[in-house]
Amino acid sequence: MNYLSGKHILLGVTGGIAAYKAAELVRLLRGEGAAVRVVMTAGACEFITPLTLQALSGNPVHTDLLDRDAEAAMGHIELARWADVLLVAPATADSLARLVQGRADDLLTAVSLACESPQAVAPAMNRAMWNNPATQANIDTLRTRDMHVFGPASGAQACGETGPGRMLEPAELLDRLSGLFHTGRLAGRRVVVTAGPTREAIDPVRYISNHSSGRMGYAVARAAAEAGADVILVSGPVSLETPAGVQRVDVVSAADMHAAVMQAVPGSDIFIGVAAVADYRPQAPAARKVHKTDPSMSLALTRNPDILADVAALADAPFTVGFAAETEALQEGAKHKRAAKGVDMIAANLVGEGLGFNVAENALHVCWNGGEQDLPQAGKTRLAARLIELIADRYECRDNQDRVIKFNAKDSA
Repeated sequence: MNYLSGKHILLGVTGGIAAYKAAELVRLLRGEGAAVRVVMTAGACEFITPLTLQALSGNPVHTDLLDRDAEAAMGHIELARWADVLLVAPATADSLARLVQGRADDLLTAVSLACESPQAVAPAMNRAMWNNPATQANIDTLRTRDMHVFGPASGAQACGETGPGRMLEPAELLDRLSGLFHTGRLAGRRVVVTAGPTREAIDPVRYISNHSSGRMGYAVARAAAEAGADVILVSGPVSLETPAGVQRVDVVSAADMHAAVMQAVPGSDIFIGVAAVADYRPQAPAARKVHKTDPSMSLALTRNPDILADVAALADAPFTVGFAAETEALQEGAKHKRAAKGVDMIAANLVGEGLGFNVAENALHVCWNGGEQDLPQAGKTRLAARLIELIADRYECRDNQDRVIKFNAKDSA
């Protein structure tokens, strides 16, 4: 499974001779289907030109913190939000020290401070600099802050010496990055996800639908697969590629989706209803096209089946997660829907102009019995990964509670 396809990789390049390897790394990342943006320090520009990395990445290279055009839109924040992972390669001894200090006087360190996605460094320096207690203390500190450290390798160095301090080769860095997205949190679990809109026919030409693009549901399905789950994606009509490792079932109407879900759910561990399912459908769709004749038209609607509530009401229901799209009162709406549907968890987001539908980023308010958590605005890929981590946490809590209950019941008998 290709865990890098579609991922946003932000590459930080600092001023060491190993900067030349950044070109090959960008090429390999693009070859895996990742989107790559590059931030270069002033020192890095002395070893390799921004134009080289711009040509390879297909994106402008960022070099200045106080770039008048970029910072007008808070460029360092935008880069931090865009990234699914920030990798500093090469990471010099100086750059490691600056990251430890929390400096923010150049673009790369400012982005690092603002980045809430996973971060990694690939150290590259002389063996003596690597072995220096100051560098080792800095590495230890970064690890305590959940910074991933890739390498270094040992071997011949540009200075003519041999020892630890070589930056890992680009192909190995590719493997290490890929491993960040394969968590295994849901290994051995079966997950059913719904995504996209439904279409409710008025006649053979027209239908009732909504603005859902399916991006969030597809991102959730992919994140679940990357967490090791066996995933079935029940999808309404969208123009998206099926995530790698996911079994997709295409449907059109809410009734179609209900039937497909009820067939897929038995034996599953987790159900995540992300789809924007139409609440109503035309009561009597016309067999032929309705022609324009009268100045007005009335359309009688009837309720669609409630997929989320029906799954939650099953005798052996999976851990059930619903989505709620609200235009106001987000937290209140989420709590009300969770209680009304009888589900384990609700993930709610605001929708409207520039929010929720057909945008690259989203934010969620997640609530469950006895708790709630905000997942701040981020790209939908990264947001889905955070949501799957939270779902895995809550699922494990419920699973452990069920085991305790069964154990106590057995002991009492």
